[in-house]
Amino acid sequence: MSLTYIVIAEARSGKLRQVTLEALHAAKIAKNDADRLVAVFPGHQITSLAEELAQYGVESVHVLDHPSLENYNPDTYFPAIAELIDGIRPDAVFLGHTGIGRDLAPMLAAHLNAGQISDVTAIEKSGANVLFTRSLYAGKALEQKRFVQGPSIVTVRPNNVPPAEKTGSLAPIVPVSYSPPAALRSIVKDVVRKASGKVDLTEAKIIVAGGRGVKSAEGFKPLEQLAEALNAAIGASRGACDAGYCDYSMQIGQTGKVVTPEIYIACGISGAIQHLAGMSQSRIIIAINKDPEAPIFQVADYGIVGDLFDMVPLLTEEFKVTLT
Repeated sequence: MSLTYIVIAEARSGKLRQVTLEALHAAKIAKNDADRLVAVFPGHQITSLAEELAQYGVESVHVLDHPSLENYNPDTYFPAIAELIDGIRPDAVFLGHTGIGRDLAPMLAAHLNAGQISDVTAIEKSGANVLFTRSLYAGKALEQKRFVQGPSIVTVRPNNVPPAEKTGSLAPIVPVSYSPPAALRSIVKDVVRKASGKVDLTEAKIIVAGGRGVKSAEGFKPLEQLAEALNAAIGASRGACDAGYCDYSMQIGQTGKVVTPEIYIACGISGAIQHLAGMSQSRIIIAINKDPEAPIFQVADYGIVGDLFDMVPLLTEEFKVTLT
């Protein structure tokens, strides 16, 4: 008997989020050839994005296009998606482990009476089982879990599963009518984003992060210049945020964002356990710190002992020459 897999898509700033394609690839790994794979895309004025998504090997893209879905609001998103998936009756639902995914997944799990595995970093098949890997204890251990029965909900951590690739075919777009509830507990009229840079921090391939060693808000300027040269995102430790050097939207760590970029450049960050919990799974870690005994060097692949205000501009100039 064939099963039905659903991927719930997200858009941000008028673009299809990378983690949606990663969740799509995760669903493809989990399913069998005979199983159905469909996408559900809530939003507003997303026809062109839905057509883009339709090129990635799904059977169909169900579009919930309504002004009340332009910005995420659980009071509108959940009823819209729940009504749609009740008609599809999926066996598994995949989402990105984003702010939206973390909020929406448990509501869907409760609605479907489904099991949930969150923050998945890898997926593999072992015989008839599908194993999902996730980290524990601030990244110090890994566990593998599987579903034993019933519907399942999975959220996928950004930058861990490869994105799906275009197949050359175009799946049908299925418009779905939706009317929001008459009485809403809350209405989102506008979203003001405090961006950490041109690149989304949670999906960035390269991150340049600053800690207390930047000494001030002005101290982030050399880091911003390096990030611009590398097309990277800017992050920060909790210490830098607590000191008022930057906004908390840039915070990386156990109480901030968890990131897994290809390259993480830590500038003036000592390497407290709280911060390591948010970035220790980065593929390559480069640390710049004046203190040769700083804990960050214990997890770094490459270390530079020196003043970041001397080292970072040198790196920036070198990358400008190398990358042009």
